[in-house]
Amino acid sequence: MSVKPICVGVVGSGIISSIYLKNMSGRFEILKVKGLCSAHPENARRRADEFGIHAYASLEDMLSDAEIDLVVNLTPAPAHEQVIRAALEAGKHVYTEKTMTTGHESARALCELAARRGLWLGSAPDTFLGAALQTARRAIDDGLIGEVTSFAFAANRDNSFLTSFFRFLNLPFGGVAYDYSVYYLTALCSLLGPVARVAAAVRAPYPTHEDIDPNSPTYKKPISTPNESEISAVLTLASGVSGTAHVNADSVIADQSFFAIYGTGGILYLPDPNGFGGEVRLQPNWAFDQPAAPARALECPFGYADNSRGVGPAELAWSIRAGRPARAGADMACHVLEVIDAIIQSGSTGGFVSVDSRFERPAPLNAPADGEESSLK
Repeated sequence: MSVKPICVGVVGSGIISSIYLKNMSGRFEILKVKGLCSAHPENARRRADEFGIHAYASLEDMLSDAEIDLVVNLTPAPAHEQVIRAALEAGKHVYTEKTMTTGHESARALCELAARRGLWLGSAPDTFLGAALQTARRAIDDGLIGEVTSFAFAANRDNSFLTSFFRFLNLPFGGVAYDYSVYYLTALCSLLGPVARVAAAVRAPYPTHEDIDPNSPTYKKPISTPNESEISAVLTLASGVSGTAHVNADSVIADQSFFAIYGTGGILYLPDPNGFGGEVRLQPNWAFDQPAAPARALECPFGYADNSRGVGPAELAWSIRAGRPARAGADMACHVLEVIDAIIQSGSTGGFVSVDSRFERPAPLNAPADGEESSLK
């Protein structure tokens, strides 16, 4: 039975808009992308022409279009609150890139506005809907590692390169807590549930970096890089399970990732949650008088192993049509943002900071029985 597509308008024409528009236009039957607007009208026109969609003159112009049901917000984080609020007040459902806003209190206020208006609000990162993390979710739910006892993740990258070529990282809320750890924390919460408290050390040891972009007017000159680049935290979940989180952007140029979930019956090793695919490995337990059982890659029955940005809006659209809670919904995104805020607060004040919000773990995807998109229904 065919389902009427949700009509989509996109806000933002930056680098990430390309993969969103490619996937939303050609991969998901539930989405019909009508048009695009941007604070940079020339960029919007070029991007709209690339995908054969309409270029709106402004956000207000888009929001006045009665055909638009869902606004996909791809603007920088400091602009999110204003764009989301305007879209909700115009009666549109909204899916936004991460983080939802620049603080959990403003995000929660938007959730309340959406609820009052009877609208759906969702947020990235949608990588937790990808093949790898859905395989991990099934393994945990099926008891392959027994009872979960702890977790650990560590991520490393190189700001001496990134801050030259991706200047948004030097703007407010562009540090590793808000821009990067959000992938790991979203993955963690989608798998194991909400966080109850955190304690963290947060550093920004390099307030400037040399600009290494040869096309930049400040090439070989110092540029301001004021945001946090290192965080180390202890997180205690509402379940009582505790673990560690470490993110360091003062390291090597190629992102490195370690993510493990430990249980009474084994260890689950996950790939980088900044992507959708990768190998999930299970290290099972073994008897003390037997040879160690080798770790093995788990079979993955799920889709979305490639760059599937846009699956979040598609899942939200299926939720709207079905009238059920969205997996990439606002409650988990708000909670993750509160965890990030608590990490930053703890880094300034010392000691544990409570995280008060809670959410229901999102339902796992179905193994696709009738094409990739059927897993979202």
